[in-house]
Amino acid sequence: MDDEKPVLEQTTDAISSAADATKEAVKTVVKKVKKAAKKAAKKVMPKKKAAKKSKAKKAAKKSSKSAAKKSAKKAGKKKKKARKSKR
Repeated sequence: MDDEKPVLEQTTDAISSAADATKEAVKTVVKKVKKAAKKAAKKVMPKKKAAKKSKAKKAAKKSSKSAAKKSAKKAGKKKKKARKSKR
């Protein structure tokens, strides 16, 4: 420690330099973590998108099939009713 500077000033300088050092270290760590998170997101996202699309396609196919079945059943019922009324 310097004998010329007061003790209080020396300690405040030391504390502020330590704070600056930790601040810089935290910034670098945050940058690295953000990069890693982006890489992980890029690896994960395409798989999820593909899965969502296939689920949507399957749901559309199921709904169209069930709609076709329902319409066929309704048409069959209408024909039966029409035959009964003609008699």
